[in-house]
Amino acid sequence: MHPDPAFRWPKSANDHHDADERAALEAMIANIGFAMVFAETPDGPRVAHVPVFSTGDGALQFHLSRGNGLTKHIATNKALCVINGPDAYISPDWYGVDDQVPTWNYLTLELEGTVRQMEREGLISLLDDLAAQNEAKLLPKTPWHRNKMDAQKYDKMVDAIVGFEMEIMAWRPTAKLSQNKPQAVRERAAAELDSVGRRAIAHMMREFGEK
Repeated sequence: MHPDPAFRWPKSANDHHDADERAALEAMIANIGFAMVFAETPDGPRVAHVPVFSTGDGALQFHLSRGNGLTKHIATNKALCVINGPDAYISPDWYGVDDQVPTWNYLTLELEGTVRQMEREGLISLLDDLAAQNEAKLLPKTPWHRNKMDAQKYDKMVDAIVGFEMEIMAWRPTAKLSQNKPQAVRERAAAELDSVGRRAIAHMMREFGEK
């Protein structure tokens, strides 16, 4: 695979972020809504696969089951959260130019920060926010709300999980979308991706432009 150039946004949350770029990153978190969270434990590094919610002010919230290997240790360490956007294999034949090699296009976001455990009230608020955000994607379906559940059953399920909030200290988004190719070449590859059903990454190749 050929290591085509990838565009990376500023690495630190304290670096300059264009408002449109930050909005795009927040939209990515909201639209995908699922991530991998990595942290060190006494038994070695561990990863959890979790739904995530951005507060919009520099924090990322998630929850783990009480039995998860990270639950007892994640609030004592820095953690790394990885959100994977669309990706796809790119055949060199699709470019329509000579002397190309296979590659892989993708969009990903790494978030690094310190983690604190949330109080029960914060956890319930997180669960409400997650449900509301994701139920909104299913409109015109009537949104689900915890009021539809028996209160005692809901409380029992809440007791089985722990909420956490990461204070984001570094944002590391990476976009590898054939930026090193002319627009017409990218468009040919995007059209081929459309034809095999990889429409999300094709759309991003068209929208991203050259960097």
